[in-house]
Amino acid sequence: RAHVMHAEWYDVSVETRAAIEATRAAGRRVVAVGTTSVRALESWHQTGHATGDAELFIYPGFEFGVVDAMLTNFHLPGSTLLALVYAFAGQPQVAQGYRAAIAERYRFYSYGDAMLIEDGT
Repeated sequence: RAHVMHAEWYDVSVETRAAIEATRAAGRRVVAVGTTSVRALESWHQTGHATGDAELFIYPGFEFGVVDAMLTNFHLPGSTLLALVYAFAGQPQVAQGYRAAIAERYRFYSYGDAMLIEDGT
């Protein structure tokens, strides 16, 4: 929790914000592709700034305000990216998925296999 995250520049365009609003109005889900997209959208939601430096550290207990599902790869143990995935889907559920991925010899990290994670609510 005391970890200081590196900053990533983000810009949530007017078109993206309009698409999110239209998606919500239609009762549909917002799906982020990649953890950087998750951090950008949630930073915008928390700060109200459409552009800036995302310094947001997302770990279990975080309340997501925009993202309903995410597509991301299998991240390395002990990484902040895995903490973000735990925050979204829950550590027990993610651990179960990782056990299955290891058993099936999935590839991990940047050029690995991917998973779609949906919010359980």
